[in-house]
Amino acid sequence: MPEINDTLFSQIPSVEGMRSQLVNRTRGDKYIWGIVVVLSLVSILVVYSATGSLAYKMYKGNANIYLFKQLSFTMLGLLIMYFLHRVNYAVFSKVATLLFLISVPLLLYTLFFGARINEGSRWIKLPIINMTIQTSDFAKLALFMYISKLLSKKQEVIKDFKKGFIPVVTPVLIICALIMPANLSNALLTGATALLLMFIGRVSLKHILLTVLIAMIPVAFIISVAMLTYNGKVKDDLAQPVMTEKMKSMGRFGTWVKRVQDFMYAGDKETPYQVQQAKIAIANGGVLIGLGPGNSQQRNFLPQAYNDFIYSIIIEEYGLLGGAFMIFIYLVFLFRCIKIFRRCPYAFGAFLALGLSFTLVIQAIANMAVNVNLVPVTGVTLPLVSMGGSSFLFTCAAIGIVLSVARNVEQLEGKIPAEPTPQPTPQPAPQPVAQSTAPAVATPTNKNI
Repeated sequence: MPEINDTLFSQIPSVEGMRSQLVNRTRGDKYIWGIVVVLSLVSILVVYSATGSLAYKMYKGNANIYLFKQLSFTMLGLLIMYFLHRVNYAVFSKVATLLFLISVPLLLYTLFFGARINEGSRWIKLPIINMTIQTSDFAKLALFMYISKLLSKKQEVIKDFKKGFIPVVTPVLIICALIMPANLSNALLTGATALLLMFIGRVSLKHILLTVLIAMIPVAFIISVAMLTYNGKVKDDLAQPVMTEKMKSMGRFGTWVKRVQDFMYAGDKETPYQVQQAKIAIANGGVLIGLGPGNSQQRNFLPQAYNDFIYSIIIEEYGLLGGAFMIFIYLVFLFRCIKIFRRCPYAFGAFLALGLSFTLVIQAIANMAVNVNLVPVTGVTLPLVSMGGSSFLFTCAAIGIVLSVARNVEQLEGKIPAEPTPQPTPQPAPQPVAQSTAPAVATPTNKNI
């Protein structure tokens, strides 16, 4: 009997063996993998805390339903990340054009026939699984694949306005123009990230500045309307509701104007409710340890505490030290992606890793800036931390592609063995033929991949 038990236990892998196998199966930058794990754990803890009361109210006492939902999205996102990081990133260059062409009609469909949630038509609902997907997340992923491909292939003519700049900037303008009617802030962040990538891709600075000036025209128009239509002299209680209703009747444009006015002119009493609650949450957090995990008070009052304003809940529960730690994590992620960019010998992989990392970090900075009231309220989430959905899954997909580039770089540097290639099926030996005297010709390689 003891021999049988010894045999059974000897077949169970040890913890060290499992760790070694996991390390061998996950390639790419280990720091980025660690950042993903840390942010995923933070997301599970904070989302569970921020949604406890909401789940109790919506699901008759079942306070764990959002926890299980977040765990499911986290596991699915990690699987997507693992699968994509095993794919040779050159494949993304081949499908980039197709994905971009698919994203354009998707955005058009969303704009006219998408599900309207929170005054914006940004989602489409999948009929079978009854899940909403924000098509702009897919479009951004496809866009940065496509412009990375264009930048890598047009380096010889990139300074030329017609041959280099116009082909690269046109897809950016198309995607941003289709995102803008429903989500202006998302469109501006996408355009800014694309221009930053174009600057690194050696696009002429005067062409980039010209694009910035053109993009600032609608922004300046919105600010001008906000300043001209704001009546700061009216102090009666009825004036503000009347002005609010007028702004709402103007659709999304009225929402943009109202947010600018609130940011520029609102006093303590006129500050939007969600901004007030976010400030209270940050004040409750203090400097060091905050109120502790699960002890948030403003989660019961702050709208979108599990999504757009989750950073405020992090500061409330973990203090300013916890908020600073989140900034540090995203900066480390950007630093590691820049190292991948500098080590990658091929232009497409370098631009792809940098572009996807820029869009995630800039989105994170924008979300944090909204939470601390540095910029007007926008609808951007905190990558890998806000409650799961299509945005969470596309974020995991973007990081998986970055890790794919990192894995390829490590293979080229010899740090990890190259992936084994399938051996051809043995064939009968061919009959000897006369040896050709023609010199061998080297097969050209595509240096842009």
